[in-house]
Amino acid sequence: MQSGKQVLSAWQVQMLLGMTAVWGLNWPVMKYAVMHYPPLSFRFFCIVLGIVAMWGLSRVMSVSLAVPRALWPRLMMLTLPNMIGWHVFCVLAVKELTSGRAAILGYTMPVWTVLFGLLFKHPVDRRGWLALSMAMVAVVLLLSAEFQAIAGSPLGVVLMLVAAACWGLGTTLIRQYPLPVHPLAFTHFMMWPTLLAMGALAVGLEGLSLATLPTTWPQLWPIVYNALGVFAFAQVGWFSLAKTLPPVVSSLSVMVIPVVGVMSGALWLGEAPHWPDFLALAFILGAMVVVLMPKKAPR
Repeated sequence: MQSGKQVLSAWQVQMLLGMTAVWGLNWPVMKYAVMHYPPLSFRFFCIVLGIVAMWGLSRVMSVSLAVPRALWPRLMMLTLPNMIGWHVFCVLAVKELTSGRAAILGYTMPVWTVLFGLLFKHPVDRRGWLALSMAMVAVVLLLSAEFQAIAGSPLGVVLMLVAAACWGLGTTLIRQYPLPVHPLAFTHFMMWPTLLAMGALAVGLEGLSLATLPTTWPQLWPIVYNALGVFAFAQVGWFSLAKTLPPVVSSLSVMVIPVVGVMSGALWLGEAPHWPDFLALAFILGAMVVVLMPKKAPR
């Protein structure tokens, strides 16, 4: 598959499919988690265990986690939107919204990516705009049955849109300022300032202390899932793909994730889907076909 001259390898396709499953299922997992434990504290322990998991993965893969000191300022700039902004606002929004609704709002990210990309003169062809339009029609359809509920949760909506904007800006900046380091080292470095920021917020806003450590199974297993699946696998994979694929391709290729989030939330948490959910699925898959299918070679 390709967009322009960019061809997706079998490894990239496999990574996209894996990330779709892990991230899609994580929306109801996060909702379940924040029903049993404060959201910022939950995310803090996910990052703690995620750092350990990445260290172990680096040993298995024989990848150095060292990052040249000269790259630290640029990495800190990328950390703010990609990690701190996204994870703080996202987990707070999930507390306020249903998992499916949070996933839908979070995946307005491709629009933010394109808008921020225009600031850096990233080209978007007609197929890209068509695919983005189809994807956003899908988002509106998914939200159509929830407008009344959303009106009662304005804080959650605002928080999730800010999180999506942070993610879109971060993806654009990764493309604009690529770094010559392994994605695992890249992600591992950004985890540390995110851990400090999340820990400070958890202590200040939620009273995180030794007395409030997670101890029950409903508190612990979502942390393990996020540390291994989301951080050690999906987050590293995303940063790797974001550096090598065009912004529209890397964004739209994971637009099916909110559909997985909606459907898994319906099956597990009883968040019943409506007819717009199924129509939206058709639009999202159509958007992916438009942007990823091979173009005809010029004659």
